[in-house]
Amino acid sequence: MSLPRLLRRRPWASALLACALIAPAVYALTPASDAAPASSPTHPPLWKVSDKDNSLYLLGSFHLLKTSDYPLSQDVEAAFADAESLVFEVTPAELADPANAAKMQAAAGYSGDQRLSTVLPADVRDKLVARMGEAAFAQLDPYEPWFINLQMLLATASQMGFQFDKGLDNHLMQRAAQAGKPTSGLEGIESQFKVMESAPMSEQVAGLKDLVDNPAEMPRMLNQMHGAWRSSDDATLTALMLKEMREKTPVSYRLMNVQRNDAWLPKLRLLLDKGGKDDALVVVGTLHLLGEDGLVRKLRASGYTVERICTGCGGSKR
Repeated sequence: MSLPRLLRRRPWASALLACALIAPAVYALTPASDAAPASSPTHPPLWKVSDKDNSLYLLGSFHLLKTSDYPLSQDVEAAFADAESLVFEVTPAELADPANAAKMQAAAGYSGDQRLSTVLPADVRDKLVARMGEAAFAQLDPYEPWFINLQMLLATASQMGFQFDKGLDNHLMQRAAQAGKPTSGLEGIESQFKVMESAPMSEQVAGLKDLVDNPAEMPRMLNQMHGAWRSSDDATLTALMLKEMREKTPVSYRLMNVQRNDAWLPKLRLLLDKGGKDDALVVVGTLHLLGEDGLVRKLRASGYTVERICTGCGGSKR
């Protein structure tokens, strides 16, 4: 299937994949058999943002990965070595909090008398029941479509061998702890739950309908996103993660990307403006770094020096 056709059906799904940092709060992914380490290093999207005395490295994450995605490029290794601290979307301690599952379930519930069975079109409900059975559907009936959509996407990723504990965020959190590097977060995990539950019901339902109607497309899209991320293919990542989402689900795009970037920007500027020579490695979902609403462009517009780092990419990248 062509990329344009795939994208026409997947703006909401690609957004959920980009927000998969909250995966541990949904359920523990079924362990997949490890693949062999990569024969060549992975080159995630990486930028260096500097003022007169210190720098931030902006690293685009893929929240679910495989053993075969390691080792990372020497560019990323050098950035990790140079950074005195690491900044994530959410702190490692908060991300590991066992209470997150209950918090997420609360966020995914309905505020009134609605149920999943009442907000879904009859054909979508019937397909879900056929797929999972009446008993399983009844257990999910109290939750909004985004929660079911995310569970199904993560289950697909797990079947393909992707695991949260192999994701770039978790990998670097563990390495930061081993190296004694301090860590911090740009937001609380409950704010991520709030973003998901604030998405328009019409967009949530449309996303779940797409997934149920076209179950074979999600593995293809995940593979395309993963391959583009491994090779720092900005054009494909932008097409998969931004363009269709912005056009087809503008409210979700604003909630998941624009508003969060705008909230993070002052915190990143403070790290640069506070003085001193300490550098930081900032690890956030790749979605947040790309395009006209991305942090890279916003920091460049703020007057900082921005450099794309991708020694092994070949060709010019910005």
